[in-house]
Amino acid sequence: MGGEDALRSAYEIGRTALAEGRGVLDMAAMHHASIMRALQSMSPSENLMQNLGRTQEFFSESLSPYEIGHRGFQDATSVLRRLNETLEQEIQRIAHAVHDEAGQLLFAARLAMSSVAHDIDPSLQGRLQEVGAILDQVENQLRRLSHELRPTILDDLGLVPALEFLANSISKRVGLSIRIQSSLKHRYDQKIETAMYRVIQEALANVTKHAHAKNVEVRLTRVAKYLHCLVHDDGVGFDAPYVLSCTGRGGLGLIGIRERLNAVGGTVQIDSMVGRGTKLLVKIAVEK
Repeated sequence: MGGEDALRSAYEIGRTALAEGRGVLDMAAMHHASIMRALQSMSPSENLMQNLGRTQEFFSESLSPYEIGHRGFQDATSVLRRLNETLEQEIQRIAHAVHDEAGQLLFAARLAMSSVAHDIDPSLQGRLQEVGAILDQVENQLRRLSHELRPTILDDLGLVPALEFLANSISKRVGLSIRIQSSLKHRYDQKIETAMYRVIQEALANVTKHAHAKNVEVRLTRVAKYLHCLVHDDGVGFDAPYVLSCTGRGGLGLIGIRERLNAVGGTVQIDSMVGRGTKLLVKIAVEK
């Protein structure tokens, strides 16, 4: 029973340490310090190998909560990846429905208008033209919404053309100068291109909402087995350590960016200071 009690205590130590935010290296350091104290207090007649075996069992059991947490994180990441894929498929379906089905209805409405245009009183021709202008605005808005939901150019031509289209759309809407630079020579897996597009889309949305920037540069490169993207703006910047520590606030959309990258094994680094703009570096492995 003494052995079981010790292992139970080891598990509780690990669970408490995990709850307090201590890492595996902290646990290893604590374990090493305990072994050193135990060795100093041991008498020469004691069985060293037997005691070391017990300490190994104790240490392994104390790491059990970390192993459970790690497996839970892997399961959550797997679920998040499937959820993102499902959401993208649904977004793609809605975007195509908005673009194709709504476009067909608008086309039918124009045909109906043209068929009655010759039969109505000339005094109503101006009103009919006003309705036609409104339909044109509706079609333009639906096309814009469709592209923002899921640009068909991303599926057809790839990441860089889709980003150039996105940058042009944002520049026209808010007057922000966005430059896309790319040295990419190949297309990548659809999941990777979609994740990178969504992250950059969110980053540009953050710039337009918070940065008060005039210029943004988006640079895409391939470095070893990673796809890199640097988003650099000349805005007001922010206190990065403080904002990143406020995980409950979800400020600047950073939580959404991290979750999307976690689903594809990507990472993000943020470098920003008040008054010096912001740099956001995204890395996604394209080779296992």
